[in-house]
Amino acid sequence: MFYLSIFFQYAAQYLKTRMTYRGDLVVEIFSDLLFQAVNLIFILVVFGHTALLAGWSREEIIFIYGFFLVPYAIFSAFFNIWDFNDRYIVKGEMDRVLTRPIHSLFQIIIERMELESLFGVITGLAIMFYAGSQLGLELSWYDPFVFILMVIGGAFIYAGIFICLASISFWSDSKTDIMPMMYNIGNYGRYPVDIYNNVIRFVLTWILPFAFVGVYPAAFFLGRTEWYTYAFLTPVMGVVFLSIAYFLWNAGVKRYRGAGN
Repeated sequence: MFYLSIFFQYAAQYLKTRMTYRGDLVVEIFSDLLFQAVNLIFILVVFGHTALLAGWSREEIIFIYGFFLVPYAIFSAFFNIWDFNDRYIVKGEMDRVLTRPIHSLFQIIIERMELESLFGVITGLAIMFYAGSQLGLELSWYDPFVFILMVIGGAFIYAGIFICLASISFWSDSKTDIMPMMYNIGNYGRYPVDIYNNVIRFVLTWILPFAFVGVYPAAFFLGRTEWYTYAFLTPVMGVVFLSIAYFLWNAGVKRYRGAGN
């Protein structure tokens, strides 16, 4: 309850700050929506030249993309740590964080959250609704609960991977381009793994499991029974990768010796 109370206090202050500059907030939200629209247009352009992509129809690909946007939006809102190395290690802000009586990772998460990214949840749900109506999908009573579970699992996978990458900074504070590269790799998870070769498919499933953020859980709602096993592994993979990230982070914090020479 203590951590929950702190979270809501930070969230309230963040919203007050963002509402002070409403023009900037509106432009940022519009930019995110435009970026998502461009990705959707890309899918439509691809299917302007083919009816099926590795056995998947246009509406199914659109549905997968819509599902992918939901856990990705949650990740973007609460795990915005892409600049951890530069801000907290190189510039020494980690010293400030470690003087406070709450967990360092929690502090960084609430300091760097961007709640406006949650608009991506609305966009994803709208895209899923459109694609689902075109496919004639019907919801069962348990589908909303499964959906929430898989979305949380997908967000945990993204968070786990990027927290692990941020934790590397405790051992090496040299700037690298691995974060942007990983963001680009993550986008592969919004397309069916069938379209990739076996090596990429293996990487996206077991090494960098971005396929569990989009195509695998979405396949459950599309009735793709051959992917059900992978779909139900989504929350398991989320817990596993977030746990690994948590222990790696704690190990890195113990090794941290502060900024300076």
